[in-house]
Amino acid sequence: MCSVRHLVHSRWSCYLNKSLSVSSQARLFSTSRMCRTVMPAWVIDKYGSNDVLRFTKNASFPIIDFPNEVIVKVFAAGLNPLDVSMRGGYGAATLSMKRDPVNIKRSGSEFPLILGRDVSGVIMECGLDVKYFRERDEVWAAIPPWKQGSLAEFVVLSANEVSHKPKSLNHTQAAAIPYVATTAWSALVNTGGLSKDNCANKRILILGGSGGVGTFAIQMLKAWGAHVTVTCSQNAEQFVKGLGADHVVDYTSGPVEEPLSALEKFDLILDNVGGDTERWALNLLKPWSGAKYVTLVTPFLQNTDMLGIADGMMQSAATMATKALKHLIKGVHYRWGFYAPSGPALDEIREMVDAGQIQAVVDETFNFSQVPQAFEKVEKGHARGKTVVQISKGGDDL
Repeated sequence: MCSVRHLVHSRWSCYLNKSLSVSSQARLFSTSRMCRTVMPAWVIDKYGSNDVLRFTKNASFPIIDFPNEVIVKVFAAGLNPLDVSMRGGYGAATLSMKRDPVNIKRSGSEFPLILGRDVSGVIMECGLDVKYFRERDEVWAAIPPWKQGSLAEFVVLSANEVSHKPKSLNHTQAAAIPYVATTAWSALVNTGGLSKDNCANKRILILGGSGGVGTFAIQMLKAWGAHVTVTCSQNAEQFVKGLGADHVVDYTSGPVEEPLSALEKFDLILDNVGGDTERWALNLLKPWSGAKYVTLVTPFLQNTDMLGIADGMMQSAATMATKALKHLIKGVHYRWGFYAPSGPALDEIREMVDAGQIQAVVDETFNFSQVPQAFEKVEKGHARGKTVVQISKGGDDL
């Protein structure tokens, strides 16, 4: 009897060992050489000016909480004006609600907070439900502002937010595009209703065309066959013309509404400037033809910061509804545009990049140790293109 039991136990152990061996070869849950709990990163522990930035080697290593997530090793990170604003606390109320919808955590639980919205790197680990990506795929993504950012060695993202990196760009170049691209895509496509199939010969006006969103929008709209008019400073005129702008108006030479009013009316206006532009810009649209004014400068986050989530959202809704109705009576559509993370949008943008229709506009590249200097560069606001931080050069550390 004992010998029979011993024989059964031996065969069962052999079966388990073979199964585990095959399973471990078929599915590697991580390509990391060791189990890690910390990583290098730039963090902030409170909101403020540039002096709140702190480098640490003990930032929490990201983990996969959901089966559709991936961990990306960051090669390059792009900085945006939004990162500077978030460093000072802009949008903190809304973003905290997004991170903790049922308000379980205590106030200030978002710290230490890692900034950085653009990432280009390599996937190091995939959740069980991720089918479109594999370990070591080169990817790029725009990181939602409620998630930990890319100024770190690793970041965790939903697979729906990630796309394969354009083959024609290196990581530093690729990190210059995702956030401004998805913002422009959301404003022009999702809100403005434009596409490559209906954009031909449409007249588009971009207010503030030399910034990140503007420079991307110019290239995408020209690739789709639109006629693009841009406002910018005289110093940036040749720059935006080189990107494809058909007509440029210098806002430093006087009120831009006068020369713009002398032009043929527009099918869509993308406003990156805000301020008092709404007072005169909507008069430049073609009335009763479905023309739209889309502004990316909205009071939504400012309202929630000042009034709280509930009152801020009510105030924003009332403002939006009032303005939309006011201009609808005049035959034009008034809309607010917002950033929206989208891997599928980046898939289409990747094809345009690899086709040579869109170029990466990198203003300056900083090393990982120079993150405070990179923030100062963005804060000054004189850059033509994106400020990029190189996190890793790749190679043996994969």
